[in-house]
Amino acid sequence: EPAPTPKEEPAPAPAAEGTPAPEHPPAAEQPTAPAGEPAPVPTAEATPAPEGGPPAPPAEPQAPAPEPKPEKPKAELPSSPLSLAVEEVSENSVTLTWKAPEQTGRSGLDGYVVEICKDGSTDWKAVNEEPFLSTRYTIQDLGSGDKIHVRVKAVSASGASVPATLEQPVLIREILQLPRIRMPRHLRQTYVRHVGDAVNMMIPFQGKPRPEVIWTKGDQPLDTSHINIHNTEKDTIFYIRKAQRSDSGKYELTVRINGAEDKASLDIRVIEPPGPPRNLKLVDVWGFNVALEWNPPADNGNSEIKGYLVQKSDKKSGKWFMALERCTRTSCTISDLIIGNTYSFRVFAENACGLSEKAAVTSGVAHIEKTKTAYQPEKIPQRDMMEPPKFTQPLTDRTTTRGYSTHLFCSVRGFPQPKIIWMKNQMEIREDPKYIAMIEQGVCSLEIRKPNPFDGGIYTCKAVNPLGEASVDCKLNVKGRI
Repeated sequence: EPAPTPKEEPAPAPAAEGTPAPEHPPAAEQPTAPAGEPAPVPTAEATPAPEGGPPAPPAEPQAPAPEPKPEKPKAELPSSPLSLAVEEVSENSVTLTWKAPEQTGRSGLDGYVVEICKDGSTDWKAVNEEPFLSTRYTIQDLGSGDKIHVRVKAVSASGASVPATLEQPVLIREILQLPRIRMPRHLRQTYVRHVGDAVNMMIPFQGKPRPEVIWTKGDQPLDTSHINIHNTEKDTIFYIRKAQRSDSGKYELTVRINGAEDKASLDIRVIEPPGPPRNLKLVDVWGFNVALEWNPPADNGNSEIKGYLVQKSDKKSGKWFMALERCTRTSCTISDLIIGNTYSFRVFAENACGLSEKAAVTSGVAHIEKTKTAYQPEKIPQRDMMEPPKFTQPLTDRTTTRGYSTHLFCSVRGFPQPKIIWMKNQMEIREDPKYIAMIEQGVCSLEIRKPNPFDGGIYTCKAVNPLGEASVDCKLNVKGRI
């Protein structure tokens, strides 16, 4: 019988739309090798995933990546300069300022290069040929009315940084600066001068273009025949050769540019010595004293009166002497005058300029008369001076050496003066050449001449007067010679 023909398996159904086909077909669906060829060896990719789980990742062994070649270290460039700004613009120049960059690189900073480019062009040109280290630079020889772009680079041995560029172009023209007066500190207070002195003041100001300077006094222009004014672009000078009292007052300085202005006032006071006091008179004379009164001077010399100076003159000598150097009131009392003398007085006024040239003199004189006084002796009360003897300093124990004279001392007081009795071992010492007893100003002393051990013992000093007696003891020890 003929062999049965193999039954062809139906092809797998196409995957439903929207359902992704499996990445690897199951092993049963792998195509069979044709007859006479070995069956293909299943790979790890064809291994089916366990049921109910996602397909396993491929387990192909990866070839080792080639080792990267070491790169050359890149040169570290400095960072951009900081805070680039325009400081000043004139008719043909512009001044720039900036700050150093945060990073300067390993090789350090060589300097900066400033470049400019006209507005509408891309042609940048370096202004300085060599780098410089200053963070301020003035670009000169620019055309008035030009608009330029400016940028600054930091340069090191490694190269140049990213430039710091101004956001807006700079218009080369003179910037209008508002007028401002810079009054010196010593002129902010009253400016004081003496009559005949020179007045010379310089007051700086600022403003562009050159401002108009106007001086006035009481809303009136100055008398240029007496007051000289010299103005420059930056200051004004006020000068008077010889000041007068009439030059005192408030002056006003105005600096004006195209309607904008700044004002400052200046107070000048010209002073001179004051006039003399008025109506000086003697008010009273008593004992050794004189009272004076007067009125302030009619002219204070355009300055406050600080005080008055009072002088006195003796009729015998005719010379003037200081009585009071600075009296702040319009009255005073002069004391310690000499009995029997006749005095005149005068008063000067004083201000910041000095003393008045003339003085006010009293029309009358003051005569210091002698006063009759009866002497009455002072009554001194009687006092009982009687006092019994009392030792104020006792005897002290002594130790002496044989053959060396020694002294015993004590002090006593009493009235009448007490009689002193010296005793040895309760035996009175009478006229013995070995002992010398003395008393002077209440101090009692007993000298023992060349004592021997037999002279040791208890010594007593007794003081006796009609009111009583007192005594003190001491012990004397005499040692033999070694």
